[in-house]
Amino acid sequence: MYIATLLTAPSAPTLSAELVENLRNAWGGGEAQWLAPEEAAEFSLTALPDNRWDVWADLQKMDVDLVMLPQEGRRKKMLLADMDSTMIEQECIDELADEAGVGAHVKEITARAMNGELDFEGALIERVGLLKGLDEAVIAKVLAERISFMPGGKVLLATMKAQGAYAALVSGGFTAFTQKVAATLGFDENRANTLLTEAGKLTGDVGRPILGREAKVQALKEITVRLGLTQGDVMAVGDGANDLGMLGLAGAGVALHAKPSVAAECDIRINHGDLTALLYIQGYAQSDFVTE
Repeated sequence: MYIATLLTAPSAPTLSAELVENLRNAWGGGEAQWLAPEEAAEFSLTALPDNRWDVWADLQKMDVDLVMLPQEGRRKKMLLADMDSTMIEQECIDELADEAGVGAHVKEITARAMNGELDFEGALIERVGLLKGLDEAVIAKVLAERISFMPGGKVLLATMKAQGAYAALVSGGFTAFTQKVAATLGFDENRANTLLTEAGKLTGDVGRPILGREAKVQALKEITVRLGLTQGDVMAVGDGANDLGMLGLAGAGVALHAKPSVAAECDIRINHGDLTALLYIQGYAQSDFVTE
């Protein structure tokens, strides 16, 4: 048995009952359940439809996301999340580069690396090198003035943790940012790279070993073993090429507003919803959300 979930952006909910019913009838689905008015609904299916991706493409033009997951085990016991452009709306290294006066150049490298066009480790070393001499105090300035959280993140964490789930933040970015983001959102642990400093300035280098794609996979394996969970118990979320390893290994790998080359390799693609979409596709209704 599968569950088909349709959802839209919470900021502009446009999901119509007619659309949901038409699709349910066409696929012979079970009775529709509304998880949030005009925002999210689901129905059961006995098998995955052959025209699943054609319908998905049509729905994208209507600003509607469609996700299909097996009914059994869809509520996950662990969240493994990327940080940049996933839990926050920015790429931290791009914001630091702006402060260093090399923003445009670094943004171009970041975009290519996240799209899988460049080796992640080499691209990170190159970009960090351009930050050499930047005052360490700029990190706090960027955190305070330039970083904003992706909508729905706090609710996602609070709701899953209220049901006993564990949450880990794993980033190819920097501990100076993940520590703050993890503490604010309620993650149980965080892993990232370390920006090296000397006499209050960035040295232009990063600590070794560099945390990239394989380190995220390793984090998933290590944490699940430690907690006595299976990889199928994990929901992973990310947007870049360095997230593909963990997205493919997790029981549910979510490409959130992802680069096209990344989304193409994932069955769960959220392009219109925010982070609360990760709750809807697990079967949580809006009335189940834990808000602070």
